Amino acid sequence: MSKEKESWLTRLQDRWNLKSGWQVAIVLIVFACTGFTVLFLKKPLFRLIHASEEYYTLLTILYYILILPIYNLILLFYGFIFGQFNFFWEFEKRMFRRISGKRPE
Repeated sequence: MSKEKESWLTRLQDRWNLKSGWQVAIVLIVFACTGFTVLFLKKPLFRLIHASEEYYTLLTILYYILILPIYNLILLFYGFIFGQFNFFWEFEKRMFRRISGKRPE
């Protein structure tokens, strides 16, 4: 099949070394669930801290800095729940290697 006619699901399956289109769909669902969870965490966290208007901007900046490790933990959690923990564990390791500048093993 030529590159132009190949579906985006097939390209993701090849890129991520997944066995089926169904596995690609599950991985995409995990990413979506993680994104929505992070999105919905902000307001309750700010209410818990009793964020006042004067500190709201500072707390928002801190939230965006600290959300990366929280996002990664939630991603692993959902990966485990949906039976894709190994995929997401390898995904996390590759991402942190890229951030740290280390070469793959």
